[in-house]
Amino acid sequence: MKHAYLTTAVLTAIIAPPLNAEVTPADLPSMIVSADFRPGEAQDTPVSLTSLDEEKIESRGAQHIEELLNLTPNVNLSSGASRGQFFQIRGIGERSQFAAPLNPSVGLIIDGIDFSRSAGAATLFDIEQVEVLRGPQGTRFGTNGLAGTISLQSKQATEELDINFESTLADYNTRAVGLAVGGPIIEDKLLGRIAVHQHLSDGYMDNDFVGRDNTQNHDELTTRGHLKWLVSNDLTVDLNLLHLNIDNGYDAFTFDNSRNSLADNPGEDKQHTNAFALKTDWRVSDALQLQSKLTYSNSNLVYGYDADWGFTGQFDPALDPYIGYEEFKRQRENYSVEMRALSNEDGRIFNGSTDWTIGFYHLDQREGFEQDSDFGIFGATYLEGDYDTQNTAVFGQLDTYLTDKLTLISGLRVEYFDGDYNDSNNLEINPDEWLFGGKLGLNYQINEDQLAYTSFSRGYKSGGVNNNASLSPNQREIETEYVWSLEAGLKSTWLQGDLVTNVSAFYMKRKDAQVKNSTAVGVQFIDFNDNAAEATHLGLEADMDWLLNEQVRLLGSVGLLDAEFDDYSNPPVGSGRRVAHSPAYQFSLGGEVYLNRDWTFKANMEGKDDFYFSNSHNAKSGSYVIYNASLEYRQDNWKFTLWGRNLFDKDYYTRGFFFGNDPAITYAERSYKQFGEPRVVGLTVSYDY
Repeated sequence: MKHAYLTTAVLTAIIAPPLNAEVTPADLPSMIVSADFRPGEAQDTPVSLTSLDEEKIESRGAQHIEELLNLTPNVNLSSGASRGQFFQIRGIGERSQFAAPLNPSVGLIIDGIDFSRSAGAATLFDIEQVEVLRGPQGTRFGTNGLAGTISLQSKQATEELDINFESTLADYNTRAVGLAVGGPIIEDKLLGRIAVHQHLSDGYMDNDFVGRDNTQNHDELTTRGHLKWLVSNDLTVDLNLLHLNIDNGYDAFTFDNSRNSLADNPGEDKQHTNAFALKTDWRVSDALQLQSKLTYSNSNLVYGYDADWGFTGQFDPALDPYIGYEEFKRQRENYSVEMRALSNEDGRIFNGSTDWTIGFYHLDQREGFEQDSDFGIFGATYLEGDYDTQNTAVFGQLDTYLTDKLTLISGLRVEYFDGDYNDSNNLEINPDEWLFGGKLGLNYQINEDQLAYTSFSRGYKSGGVNNNASLSPNQREIETEYVWSLEAGLKSTWLQGDLVTNVSAFYMKRKDAQVKNSTAVGVQFIDFNDNAAEATHLGLEADMDWLLNEQVRLLGSVGLLDAEFDDYSNPPVGSGRRVAHSPAYQFSLGGEVYLNRDWTFKANMEGKDDFYFSNSHNAKSGSYVIYNASLEYRQDNWKFTLWGRNLFDKDYYTRGFFFGNDPAITYAERSYKQFGEPRVVGLTVSYDY
C-alpha cells in the first residue's frame, strides 16, 4: 500500500465542502466501568483509570492491546517476544519471562478470566471496552493487582440482532477478517453472540540468512462466544467462551540493531488456549444481591529464539565456535471460583448509611514447564518441572455515606497463598504465607459535576521462585512485596458536559520490591529476581476530553513519574536510580474533526521519556514521539477507515539487553535493542447491522 494514499485522502477530506446536512458529532462518552464491585460511570468511580472504547480501537487499526496502551498515562510495556506482553503501571511490573515462574504485578482480565501470566491473549476484535486501573487493587483483585489491572470486556449478546463484519489490509502483508453475530436465540429467554477473527502479518523483520520476511510474523485466530440466559427478572446466567490459536514467530534481535536478522534458527511465540467464565447475578430481594463466577482456562505456550542471533561459521570459525537456541514450553491450567454478596437499596446497614460487599475467592493455577537450551561448546540445559499455586481469599468493602456529599470507603482482603515448586534438578520449594491488602478512602461530591477523592491503600504480591541452578541457595526464594499508596484526585465535568477532566496525584512506597536482574556469564546471562529494600514511586496523571463545538473534539493525557530505588546495593542500580521501564513522562494529544455527516478525521501524537531497559545495566531506550491518524467515511451501515500508525516511521524500542553476544567484537558487552512498530498504514472496512 502506498503511503501517499493517506496524505491524499486526508487532504481531500479537509478541503471537501461540507454537506448541507447538519454535522452530527459523537457525544462525549459516558463510560460504564467495572473498577469497583458495583459497576458505575467512570466519572463517578474514585480511582485513576483510563477507559478505551471500540471507536479508539478501530481508529488505530489495533489488533492487540500493545497497539493501544500508549494512550494511557504512566503505563509502559516490554516486548522480548512477538508482542508486548509484559506491562508496567507507574513503574511497577515484569519485563520478561524465561525459565523461572512469573508473578505478575499487573493483572490482565478478559471477560472475568485471569490471563495475567499469558498476555498474548489480549487480542481486540469484538472487544467493547478496555479499562486500565492504576494503583494497587488489593481489595478487588488481590495478588495480581499490585500495580494495577487491565480489564478487557467483549461485546455482549443483546435482544437485538447485531451483525458486525470487519476486514483489514495493511503494510507488511497484513490482512485480517472477522465476523460477529449476536441476538436472541429464544425470545426473552436466551441470547447469544459469536465472534471469529483471523489476523495475519509478515511482521516487521527481514531475515537475510533464511531469505524470509516473515520470521517475526503474526498468525492469530480468536474465537469468542457469549450466552445470556434470562432465567427470570431477577436472575441472569452468563457464559463467556474463548478460543485462541496464536502461532507467531519471534526473530527480533540483531548484532547491528537493525531490522535485518541473520538468525539461522528463528524462534516462535505460540499460545493455544481454551477458556470459559460462567457468571450468575441474582437479585434475591430488595436487600440482597448474590453473584458468582466460575472460570477455567487451559493454555499451551511455546517460546523460543535463536540465542546467538546468527549462523554457525558466520565469522571466523575461531571466533564463532558455538550455536545457541533456547525453547520454553508451558502448559497452564487455571481454575477459579468467586462468590459475592452485595447489599441492595433496602439492605444497607448502620441505620441505612452503608452499602456492603463480602466475598470469597479461590484460584488454582497449575503449570508444567520445560526448558531446552543448547549453547554448543558452552553447554546445554534441560529442565522440567511443575509449579502449582493456590490463592484463597475473603474480602469485604463498606461504602458509608457520612453525609449527602461525603463517603467513606473501607475495604479489606485476606489471602492465603500456597505454592509447590519442584523440578528435575531436585529443587523443591513450598512457599506459603498470609497476605493482607485493602483500602481506606474518602469521596467528596463537591457538586453534581465534580468528585474529589483520596485513598490510602495497600497492595501485595506473593513471593516467588528462582530456578537457575547457578544461583546460590539463598537466591532461590523471593520474598513478598508490599506497596503502600496514597492517592488524591478530582474528576470534573465542565461547560454543560462538553469538557471532562481528570487529575490524580499519587505517592507509593514499595517494601521488599521484587526486582528483575540478570548477570552475564560469558555469552550467556542468568536471569533472576531478588528483593530491593525499598523504592518510592510518585507522580501525576491527568486527562481531558473536550468537545469544542459540533465539529471539533480534543483529547489529551499526561503522566509524570518519579520512580527510584531508596535502598538497593546491587550494582549498577544503587540507591537513587530510576526503576527500569519507568519513563519520567508520557503524553498523548490529539483530536477529532467531524468534517461533515459522513467524514471524520482523527489524529494524535504520543510520546514518552527515555527509560532504562533493566535494573542490571545502563542501556536505555531514547525518548520519542510518534504520530497516528485516521480518516473515516460512513455510509449507511458501512464504515471505511484509512489509518496509519507511526506515520513518520520513528525508530523506538520496547526491549533491550546489555551483554556480549557478537563474535566479531570478541563478545564485548554492548547494548542490543528490539524495535517497536514501524510506520504501518492500512484500510479497514466494516459493516454493522
